[in-house]
Amino acid sequence: MRVHVCAVQMTLHRADVLEAYLNGQDNIQKATVYERTGDVVLTYRGSRKDAVALLAAYRFDNEELEVLVTSHDSRKINQEYQEKMVNLVAGRVFRKVFLPAPIAAAYTVWRSIAFVWKGIRCLLHRKLEVEVLDALSITASLLRGDYSTAGSVMFLLTVGSLLEEWTRKKSLDDLARSMALNVDKVWVRTPQGEVLVPLTRVHAGDEVVVRSGNMIPLDGMVLEGEAMVNQAALTGESMPVRKTTGATVYAGTVVEEGECVLVAKAEGGANRYDKIVAMIEESEKLKSGTENRALQLADRLVPWCLAGTVATYAFTRNVTRAISILMVDFSCALKLSMPLAVLSAMRECGEYHITVKGGKYLEALAKADTIVFDKTGTLTRATPQVVQVVPFSGCGEQEVLQLAACLEEHFPHSMANAVVRAAKERGISHEEMHSEVEYIVAHGIASRVGGKRVVIGSAHFIFEDEGCTIPAGEQAKFDALDPQYSHLYLAASGVLAGVICIADPLRPEAAQVLRQLQKLGITQTVMMTGDSDRTARAIAAQVGVDRCFAEVLPEDKAAFVRDAKAEGHTVVMIGDGINDSPALSAADIGIAIHSGAAIAREIADVTIRADSLEELVTLKAIANALQKRVGSNYRFVLSFNSALILLGALGILPPATSAMLHNLSTLGISLRSMTDLLEQKPSL
Repeated sequence: MRVHVCAVQMTLHRADVLEAYLNGQDNIQKATVYERTGDVVLTYRGSRKDAVALLAAYRFDNEELEVLVTSHDSRKINQEYQEKMVNLVAGRVFRKVFLPAPIAAAYTVWRSIAFVWKGIRCLLHRKLEVEVLDALSITASLLRGDYSTAGSVMFLLTVGSLLEEWTRKKSLDDLARSMALNVDKVWVRTPQGEVLVPLTRVHAGDEVVVRSGNMIPLDGMVLEGEAMVNQAALTGESMPVRKTTGATVYAGTVVEEGECVLVAKAEGGANRYDKIVAMIEESEKLKSGTENRALQLADRLVPWCLAGTVATYAFTRNVTRAISILMVDFSCALKLSMPLAVLSAMRECGEYHITVKGGKYLEALAKADTIVFDKTGTLTRATPQVVQVVPFSGCGEQEVLQLAACLEEHFPHSMANAVVRAAKERGISHEEMHSEVEYIVAHGIASRVGGKRVVIGSAHFIFEDEGCTIPAGEQAKFDALDPQYSHLYLAASGVLAGVICIADPLRPEAAQVLRQLQKLGITQTVMMTGDSDRTARAIAAQVGVDRCFAEVLPEDKAAFVRDAKAEGHTVVMIGDGINDSPALSAADIGIAIHSGAAIAREIADVTIRADSLEELVTLKAIANALQKRVGSNYRFVLSFNSALILLGALGILPPATSAMLHNLSTLGISLRSMTDLLEQKPSL
């Protein structure tokens, strides 16, 4: 749908805010705003009426939406480089048409100084790079008095450099903008209680509550509470740091134990773009092996180009032919197209709500042959439902659910969310009744309520670790619990108080996704879960995994991943909980569910929104397609530039033509590298 905006002057900033707002809406697949014409083009889901209502409700003077806009934007980049390109071409035409030959020659000599100095500087650093070839070709043309060729070469080199810079900045900005739309939500403390709000609506001075397993969303100072904070992503420290009242905490770090209330130092949306760009730039250090090999080859080929120039002159005594070889190098295309292909693939992943933290993970995904799934929230639905509450010890259903929801409310796991949601649906209020909550990884939660120790979690945690007992006379009731459901056990003062039965249905697309992954190169599918063997095997049979492991601990998952890697497999691990973190870290590629625990997302190499597991198929398809593109780019650059060198040596192509064709091919392959890898989303 195309809509024209009336009665408002569409500035670059307004266009950016509107586009960011629309692209952040659930029912909008893609929105593009054209500032010159004041038009909006929407691709939307659902009814046309809802899309129109969304536009009608928008107000350009809504200051809350300002935080959606990044500090750098694509429109400004395009405008800046368009002006540079126009000025460059206009200046070239003016000099060719209006400047007298002597003045034009003097200008060419003056312009050549910068190019020649770059070449000399490379030699001073004992490097033979493409700048040396450029300096030699320009110097040789000037010494022969061929100012026209020297001017043409410098013009083409400047155009090529400008286009390279433009395409690279545009790719980086597109990627950052797509990632910046994935806005997290945080708990903010207000006079009315804790409220879950989008990060972009957090203001300086707001009190943000962060609990065990959550990421600290922005810089701030601890107002109250105590927590052990993992700062490895920021400082490299391997051990968590104790943070108490008055301590400074930083965005991107993770609370491993405890909880704290922090005072935000800045707006929730402030510097979000810059942090994402920093992450992307850091991820570029994680280049794939294919990228690194291409870049190393580009540098190694420079001396050979130089040697070819010398050999051509030695055999032909023709300076023009020798200069034609200097006009062509492999470095530009290889060094630009390979990173652009990876950045473009990461951007394309972002369009499918997939965040990839580095090029090497896409290469590893293309090679992956083993995938390990956690069960709950991954192969099963992310929104399990409470279907039954079975009270014990004389408790009532409402009392059991109220206490369970109070303990589970602040822990990011699908089972915990199901309990909280069930309490809300039944109108049960569960204000904070407990003291400080302790999260026992892969087991459950413990706290004190009214002086009693209250625990909730798995059967192993409740009956073996905690030594809780079943009330006298209620064993038969316990044995009659429906085996088709997953169970959460609640105990107080060492005695079972209730069992919450949760339906954990298999995702409808799971079986088909696994079959599709096998077609894309996955040879072994594994499911690992802390759930009972009976429940695990029922799910495994439905989904069709090759191997199934039940009642496993976090260290068991990590040990399996390490063993599989030792056997020569490239392993993908996908999970959503704190208990999956060791395995995510151990795998070649760790994939976390965006709605899961923050520490899992921090450790993982890839995060997916996982509205559907189809995103895994899309991710694998993009990774496979990227490897094919990198390979085809590699072959084209080598063959095309080799042909230019041969034609130049034979005297068929003059230097200016060689330079023009070389730059055009570099631009062409770079633009191709920026196109989408998938023509359409893979169908299941």
